[in-house]
Amino acid sequence: MENKIILSDADVRLKINRIAYQIYESNIDEKDVYIVGIASSGYKIASLLAQKVEQISTVKVHLCELEINKKDLSAPFRFSCPLSELKNHSVVLVDDVLNSGAVLIYAVRFLLGENLKKLNTAVLVDRNHKRFPVKVDFKGMSLSTTLHEHVQVLFDENGKIMVEFS
Repeated sequence: MENKIILSDADVRLKINRIAYQIYESNIDEKDVYIVGIASSGYKIASLLAQKVEQISTVKVHLCELEINKKDLSAPFRFSCPLSELKNHSVVLVDDVLNSGAVLIYAVRFLLGENLKKLNTAVLVDRNHKRFPVKVDFKGMSLSTTLHEHVQVLFDENGKIMVEFS
């Protein structure tokens, strides 16, 4: 099967802008928001969201990276921020593509080790193939695919972002 670009750089940036506004609207009364990106593509998307939320609001954004071994979800996670910093704060967990929901649900479980004020989830592409009961609060697009099809977010050396389907 031939690879097909389903979101261009301009499309992705429009989706990120819209999600950033949704994050701001959901946290309009907050002074601080933690945006946690799942390494590595999810963190890149989270970084863009954090920049945009800071541009459009007075909310102080804290950007953190959560590294997860996607082949062994029981392996220890690495978190770039002290987990205790999240206590009583609003958190947005970000990934690039939601496939089965396994990575997102394990990440949610990890973050809920701290007493959070609120936890939302955001993804650029929701593939609608969840094996776990994960609800995405903010999404760039929903895409119905078969289990054999592949969706990936690509970042090139010039900073352009595309979503490819194969």
